[in-house]
Amino acid sequence: MTDTSEARSADGAAQGARQSGLSRLMRYVPMIAPVLLWAVPCVVLLYAGQHWPLPVTLGGTALFVIGLVVMPLAMVRGHGRRQQDRAAVVGDTLLGASWVLFTWSVLLGVLLRLALTVAGVGDGQSRARIVGYVVLGVAAVLLAWGYHEARRVPRVRQVDVQLPRLGPGLDGTRVALITDTHYGPLDRARWSERVCETVNSLEADLVCHTGDIADGTAERRRAQAVPLGTVRATRARVYVTGNHEYYSEAQGWVDLMDELGWEPLRNRHLLVERGGDTLVVAGVDDVTAESSGLAGHRAHLAGALDGADPDLPVLLLAHQPKFVDRAAAGGVDLQLSGHTHGGQIWPFHHLVRIDQPTVAGLSRHGTRTLLYTSRGTGFWGPPFRIFAPSEITLLVLRSPQQPPAQP
Repeated sequence: MTDTSEARSADGAAQGARQSGLSRLMRYVPMIAPVLLWAVPCVVLLYAGQHWPLPVTLGGTALFVIGLVVMPLAMVRGHGRRQQDRAAVVGDTLLGASWVLFTWSVLLGVLLRLALTVAGVGDGQSRARIVGYVVLGVAAVLLAWGYHEARRVPRVRQVDVQLPRLGPGLDGTRVALITDTHYGPLDRARWSERVCETVNSLEADLVCHTGDIADGTAERRRAQAVPLGTVRATRARVYVTGNHEYYSEAQGWVDLMDELGWEPLRNRHLLVERGGDTLVVAGVDDVTAESSGLAGHRAHLAGALDGADPDLPVLLLAHQPKFVDRAAAGGVDLQLSGHTHGGQIWPFHHLVRIDQPTVAGLSRHGTRTLLYTSRGTGFWGPPFRIFAPSEITLLVLRSPQQPPAQP
């Protein structure tokens, strides 16, 4: 008979070995990924049977090598200790361009070449050149369009959300959601003003910002964030921290949002009353807060709901969608989140799904809890949005009960 303690010990050792191996592998990803992002398009465009003239091959190869060298160096100088904005813009732009080139080199390098072969178009060299021209054309169009999509003011997305426990007096409550504004190396002060103007046009009862305000400290990005002070709401403006605040002195952002008239919901709640009914609006710090080392910062749902009537409906702000498991266990009715950017640059959303339960939109978790995940208002890093449009969300809360007659 096998000793169960020995079996558990062996299983634990095996699991520990697997985790150790995965950890060692992950250490090499930052070195491997840039090589793949630049090497694969280089091979597909220049060395897959095109037989370009030698100057074209050498010149193209030189461009890919320059991209491979400059991109990580610029990102280190831009996002590392130096925090040089110009370097960050260069590195981020090259990262986005290489991702798009890599994606479409793989897809078209296989599918289009296969289609041309089946159709009997040309010989091997002409098919290879057609693939090269199409990859470059598609990448150029997508990058130009993606840049426009990233820099424009987001469109408003309206969603009706029925909450079974919502009292009839709260039926029609308008909740505006912005998130992941990511003020950063590219100055977007004017964009910020226009976003706030759009939010004000919605005449919301409650305006929420679910974190990742900026990349950089509050002092450094203040000019871009100041327009948030002009946002209007009939009941309240509320904010919770995202993971990027914890890369950039989170307490400074909490203090600035408080200065601008927003209510930082750091593991606490407030009450919104309308028509004789009450809604609990709660917020938690981001799930990365505890590991940040900042005293008192952590995601604490019990603290956020402490003192709230358990019979009242709860609207929870939590930056990352994966907090929804805790929200469902705590009886939350609706969680609002961001973080995912909807993937931002297709098909990155497939990687996001590894870490998060949803990428965008409304979803149900458990018997009561709904989760709305915004694709985000701004963009992170590469100034591109491809097949993942930004949004300002207007959620209209609906009660299943008949609203009271208006006098």
